[in-house]
Amino acid sequence: MKAATLSEAGVSREILVIGSGFAAQQLVKSLRKLDAEQPIRLITADSGDEYNKPDLSHVVSRGCTAAAMTRLSGSDFAEQQRIALVPHCPVLGIDPARRIVMTGQGEFAYGQLVLATGASAARPDLPGSEQLVTLNSQQEYAAAEGSIQQARRIMVLGAGLIGCELAMDMASDGREVTLVDLADSPLGSLLPATLTQPLQQALRCQGVSLQFGTGIARVDAQPGDGWRVTLTDGRTSEQDLVIAAIGLKPNLALAQAAGLAVERGIRVDDLLCTSDPHIFALGDCVQWRGQLLPFLQPIVLGANALAKTLLGTPTALTLPPMLVKVKTPLYPLQLAGRTQGEDLAWQCRWNRQGMVAEAHGADGELCGFVVGGDQMSAAFPLLRQLPR
Repeated sequence: MKAATLSEAGVSREILVIGSGFAAQQLVKSLRKLDAEQPIRLITADSGDEYNKPDLSHVVSRGCTAAAMTRLSGSDFAEQQRIALVPHCPVLGIDPARRIVMTGQGEFAYGQLVLATGASAARPDLPGSEQLVTLNSQQEYAAAEGSIQQARRIMVLGAGLIGCELAMDMASDGREVTLVDLADSPLGSLLPATLTQPLQQALRCQGVSLQFGTGIARVDAQPGDGWRVTLTDGRTSEQDLVIAAIGLKPNLALAQAAGLAVERGIRVDDLLCTSDPHIFALGDCVQWRGQLLPFLQPIVLGANALAKTLLGTPTALTLPPMLVKVKTPLYPLQLAGRTQGEDLAWQCRWNRQGMVAEAHGADGELCGFVVGGDQMSAAFPLLRQLPR
């Protein structure tokens, strides 16, 4: 360890970040805007390349290869931000008492540690689940790129935000795409079924077969190529590719082994501090006020606040009402606030091309909304009306 990175008390001054996804890179950028000299080290199991993760839902329509997604190589990012990058280096453990991170490339001391370990794509518990493709990273896309290019029959399991985007995208060049979900409508955790009817129609117009109220029971290899998929209602079909898009599971193993408090995610307070005062967490791995925050805007706001905290100005994370965008080009949607609950009274305005749906609580006040189709411009005026 260089003397320049040690405090007068002999403790490392270095801010060490584990991870290289959007959260880690956003934090590095936020830190550098505030302090040009602060020692920063980023340790990652991959190359540390910078890419736009939301593009993974649109690789077919954009004709994008995995390699072409890279915006900046890890080494160039490190040089640009003036940080020490340790790529291709899985972390073996953390010793909070000594403030040491153990890796296959040696031990690294830290003054403050940030876990930006992200989340992994969830897989269903069923026979053959290891055959399902997931698209939660550039590396996963690179591994599946050849199969995606060749597949003509594709089944997507999960009709949430990512599943709907993937299904519409995969069908954009005439492939046979089936979207399967146990719920009775798409976006079941976000919206009432009635408000998803235009989206369902758009998916059908794109050629997507919708199979709601059923799931996948098993996936079996076919002689030669492809897979035989058995649904929970007993029906079978032959597919060239099966994609799982049923959600994310925060990566908690490292935090758990270090003795940090975890539940669904790594528990943090409003300063994004874990149960150890020298360890913080940011991004998809975090549980903040009981919530997981798997969207980009909370990460950006969290990185800005955490950078100030790490540099000596404690700054609590506060989140305003935030837009969630469903990027399904034939019928895009935006929503914000509370959009689920039997107590909500909906006021809807429809036309052939779009809708504006306002959710009002028992007090009559606006508490959420959904806009779709050609009414997207109504989102920001409504967003300003939501209670903060």
